[in-house]
Amino acid sequence: MGKNLTTKVTWVGKVDWELKKFHGDEYSTRKGSSYNSYLVRDSKNVLIDTVWQPFDKEFVTSLRQEIDLNDIDYIVANHAEIDHSGALPELMRHIPDTPIYCTANAVKSLKGHYHQDWNFVTVKTGDTLDLGNTKLIFVEAPMLHWPDSMFCYLTGENILFSNDAFGQHYATESLYNDAVDNAELYAEAIKYYANILTPFSPLVTKKINEVLGFGLPVELICPSHGIIWKENPTQIVRTYLKWADSYQENQISIVYDSMWGATRRMAEAIAGGIRSQDADVTVKLMNAAKEDKNDVITEIFRSKTVLIGSSTINRGILHSIGGLLEMIKGLKFTGKSAAAFGSYGWSGESVGHIAKALAESGFRVHDEGIRTLWVPDEAALSNCEAYGKTIARDQ
Repeated sequence: MGKNLTTKVTWVGKVDWELKKFHGDEYSTRKGSSYNSYLVRDSKNVLIDTVWQPFDKEFVTSLRQEIDLNDIDYIVANHAEIDHSGALPELMRHIPDTPIYCTANAVKSLKGHYHQDWNFVTVKTGDTLDLGNTKLIFVEAPMLHWPDSMFCYLTGENILFSNDAFGQHYATESLYNDAVDNAELYAEAIKYYANILTPFSPLVTKKINEVLGFGLPVELICPSHGIIWKENPTQIVRTYLKWADSYQENQISIVYDSMWGATRRMAEAIAGGIRSQDADVTVKLMNAAKEDKNDVITEIFRSKTVLIGSSTINRGILHSIGGLLEMIKGLKFTGKSAAAFGSYGWSGESVGHIAKALAESGFRVHDEGIRTLWVPDEAALSNCEAYGKTIARDQ
């Protein structure tokens, strides 16, 4: 059953408690997620987004308990990705002529996904849809996080439907931010931003400032995943502006993979050197082969400096570090420094490969890195500790 947000707006989405992976296996969702769909009832009725395809029949059945499907005058597709549009084919079987309001790019995406020539109505920033006592104002938000993305704002109710922006993969029975564990909520929100929106940070800043420039009052922010921002709703907007501005905390993260423990011992010695030089800095060590890759990325996002280490294998690097470096490259972090380290038995190329990859990804690389031949002895560990002290000083 739906849940009323106001006298005109009802949440008609789906909470997915069992979801553990998203975007294939690219994103971990240990707290589950939700697919938020909203029904606005006025003189005209509009459905904003749907749910993921596995829940399409359940969604349509539940929606029928809220409204006669033939009384839905319009559908808004803020974003064509299948976690939001997946129930459209099932819904459109019942109301095939209902107009779908979306961006021009969303028409391409929806046709590409479903190969249907539905009744599309393209909109751009500033266009409106009159519902009677209220109206929807459309705001294009390209690359937040797809080219087709947009927001819409409901006048009178003062609600921003923000789709993926300001969301989290977070399943909860409580619809609102003031009814959940806020530490848990923000942990999921920063993970979501770090892993999905970081590459588009300049666009995040630009779009937020554009929307703020409209001077529209906001009483609810309704994203398409996770909770609805009700108490002080613009707190997440202000937080996004911080996250988008080359975000960093007083943290240094050391991420490594190790075949027989030598590179791990280097990491621990480097960490000891950092702590002895700067007692206030947070130092986090993570084995990339054992930690969740999205959690690693989140800690890199928090960090001012990142050290990446790998044993040398086949004149290269271990695959967990290779995959992580590929993720880092795509995320386009800014304002961070980095260094490379690793152990080797005879050829020792890993450190050079890592340093090169970090430089190409936009990090300020401290130097050529530090290598240890075979298992580090006391002298080598002392060198690693000294290297950590140097990294701590070079901030």
